Amino acid sequence: MKGFPVLHQGHTEPWSERLPMPAAEALSEAQRAAAQALIDGPRKAVVGPFIPLLQSPVLMERIGSLGEYLRFDSALDARVRELVTCAVARHVGNQFEWVVHATAALKAGVSAEAIEALRLGRRATPLADDEQLALDFAIELLNHHGVSEPTYAAAESRFGRQAVVELSALVGYFAMVCWVMNVAHTPVKPAEGQPGLDAFPL
Repeated sequence: MKGFPVLHQGHTEPWSERLPMPAAEALSEAQRAAAQALIDGPRKAVVGPFIPLLQSPVLMERIGSLGEYLRFDSALDARVRELVTCAVARHVGNQFEWVVHATAALKAGVSAEAIEALRLGRRATPLADDEQLALDFAIELLNHHGVSEPTYAAAESRFGRQAVVELSALVGYFAMVCWVMNVAHTPVKPAEGQPGLDAFPL
């Protein structure tokens, strides 16, 4: 990404990308196969968490398969998935997932005002009822490592048991890949004018 404006992942100084994309000639056969499988799938490229995960190609393939289901085939509506992913990215301060999923959330129909409020660490509003319920569930899970009886009951009533399990797994999945990038210092190039995340406290 040399020569392009990027958002640095992580706030340590001096900053450097710790686990960049290996040179093509340095890839093992297992790494080449894992990278090609990613390119042939819905993601179409080796980006974001899959750059550092390429250091462990079997792990990358398995994490990629899980993420593919949660992102593209889950019982949850795309609006809900993308909003919750933004909440996870904000919670752990991950630039890549924020940039990617804030854009996707807007395209899926989440309000720009809600996304900007979430970026600033404020209460996201306005939200549809299902978005608010899923966001409450996700934030409670992130903050307390579980959810209360009222929150669980409301989520199960609205989404059903399968979707509640998938919502919980979605939070965990994106926390995991965000943590990988946070450790690796994986940068991201945002669209022109797209703001990234500031470090907490804001």
